[in-house]
Amino acid sequence: MPKKDETESVSLWERLERPAAAPRTTLTPRRIAEVAVGIADREGFAAVTMRKIAAELGVAPMAAYRHVDGKDELWSLMVDQVSAELEPAGADASDAGWRETLRAHARCTRESMLRHPWLAQLPAPLFALTPHRMAAAERQLAALDGLGLDVDTMMAAFRAVSAYVHGAVQAEVSLRAYMREQGWESADETRRGLAPQMGYLLGTGRYPTYLRYARGAARKDDAAWTFETGLECVLDGVAGLVERGGA
Repeated sequence: MPKKDETESVSLWERLERPAAAPRTTLTPRRIAEVAVGIADREGFAAVTMRKIAAELGVAPMAAYRHVDGKDELWSLMVDQVSAELEPAGADASDAGWRETLRAHARCTRESMLRHPWLAQLPAPLFALTPHRMAAAERQLAALDGLGLDVDTMMAAFRAVSAYVHGAVQAEVSLRAYMREQGWESADETRRGLAPQMGYLLGTGRYPTYLRYARGAARKDDAAWTFETGLECVLDGVAGLVERGGA
């Protein structure tokens, strides 16, 4: 029976942190990830292939495969690359309160996902275990530590905020993509495009509260305000947990 390759049981991150056995070359997993992120930003996630990455790096595809073992490792490296953006500039977790820390990370995450909309297309991006994602989670969990919450409640609160942020921004990214596909360049064009369906549904009289929103909303096109307001609702829920000392 062939001996199992050692790399199969050693994580990607452990391999990257090991001392190099030979002088480093210009081709590294981090450089491959940097190029892959650039392709995804310009052309979309589906355009990222090892062949295209290798062509941009000026190497043979097999040379890239010697550094990155398949698409799962490539996705993880790409997520880690952009997750380095999740540390708020000038933020000091020791000086900020829990609410300010979680709010700052939420805003950074939204900005990062809007810069890199392909993040919304990745398989299960919330569960990618990478050093920079773990560091971001650690900063937020540390901000919740010492507030009287047990560790299960701390994690549930952190995940609730994260789920809101990723869900809200994914919807924002998806709407932008749908507008591009339809050739709609503004919110007004989008409303005109959806008017036949919306007009019929609201005209049935079954949705009076939604109709009041459609006619009276002043901020329906303000995605940033909508995000911030929803975020405050979630943070208020966490604040309630903190005040009660747990669930």
